[in-house]
Amino acid sequence: MVQDVREEPVEEASNKKRVAIACQGGGSHTAFTAGVLKGLLRSGRLQEHEVVAFSGTSGGAVCALLAWHNLLKGDAAGAAEDLDAFWRDNSATAPHEQVLNNWLLWASNLQNFVATPAVSPYYNPFAALGLEEFRRMLERRVDFGRIEIQSEDSYPVLLVGAVDVLSGRFEAFHSRRDRISAETILASAAIPTLFRSVRLDGGTYWDGLFSQNPPVKELTDERPDEIWVIQINPSETEHEPKTVAEIADRRNELSGNLSLYQELGFIEKIDQMLEQGRLPHDGKYKQIVVRVIELSRSRLSRSLGTASKLNRAPGFIRDLISHGEVRAKEFLTALAFEEAWKGRDPDTVMAFFAEDATLISSGPFPKSGSYSGSSRIRPFVTEHLARDVHVDLTKKQIAQNGVAWKVRTFAGIEPEDRVVGVAEAVFRGSEIESLRLGPAT
Repeated sequence: MVQDVREEPVEEASNKKRVAIACQGGGSHTAFTAGVLKGLLRSGRLQEHEVVAFSGTSGGAVCALLAWHNLLKGDAAGAAEDLDAFWRDNSATAPHEQVLNNWLLWASNLQNFVATPAVSPYYNPFAALGLEEFRRMLERRVDFGRIEIQSEDSYPVLLVGAVDVLSGRFEAFHSRRDRISAETILASAAIPTLFRSVRLDGGTYWDGLFSQNPPVKELTDERPDEIWVIQINPSETEHEPKTVAEIADRRNELSGNLSLYQELGFIEKIDQMLEQGRLPHDGKYKQIVVRVIELSRSRLSRSLGTASKLNRAPGFIRDLISHGEVRAKEFLTALAFEEAWKGRDPDTVMAFFAEDATLISSGPFPKSGSYSGSSRIRPFVTEHLARDVHVDLTKKQIAQNGVAWKVRTFAGIEPEDRVVGVAEAVFRGSEIESLRLGPAT
């Protein structure tokens, strides 16, 4: 999964980290992805990184397209504006759209109690109309006629995931190899229960949620230092799915995460083998830090039930975008805190803690206890956190309800004395409200 680059030209030295951003799709919930991208693009901190690639599937492909198309022109502000405008267009604002949206939600919720008839999109005339309206929304923001196959020296690149329903082949359309068209995005977003398949370059394509959601493997060809994944489908669920609709939804979530976590797991394994010296540092492989920004259901005031992936109510879309922007801000603050932590300067680390912050340490870490207020936290940071505890960059950083790092420390000189655990920070704006050190789960 990591490209053999021995025959590639040596890259110019740069202080900027090369970042690839992967955008997962999930119906209306993908408005969260748009919000995260908006937050990243509007932040001056993203300028400290070089975005070398975007990938996306279904609604994530739309978000990746809009960001990619504008960043090629150097217009980060335009990308944020286009993301906003697309999701406004996709919202059910007109009276007849609101009636239809409410009816769809009612019908979807009804599946929890009774079996409802399903109509194939091939016998539903509105399916073709819906796909054409989707095309028009894309074409309002992207002049596909001017897009050509991308040159080798141009960044960022774009990858779009889809699946050929006849051959079963997973496809990642690549802007250096394929001309990105409206059909490319439609092929990735053709949900088979709602739209007819899209024919493109001899293939017959369904929604990419059935394949790579989103593509990650091909991102490594751009030699990123880090891969940031914007994840819609939850890794965990609090309640056992029991109704037909809930079971189908959870099955789709798990299958959507399957290829993603397989690919991320392989990257982590390569990172660990490099660190352990089981793979040579000869240019064939490189360490890639994986970071995941996940939609936090527990922090949304609105319910994200099975039917809500079809919910196009303007208020619902706005709340998801706003949530994404908040998570982006927390994520970037967490990156800055991590850099300070790696610098080992207690004063710089302490600058991130709120005056009324709390820090809790428990086994396997020493000095177990609870520390409230910055004055009590400072000795712990000086004597232990900034000196002995290290972030393990061979493991994923997960931004979910808080931001969690796998961490480790050494109780002695021998490798078997290594202590591993988790550090999880909860942020309040740009400050840490609480930090917990505890065992790895």
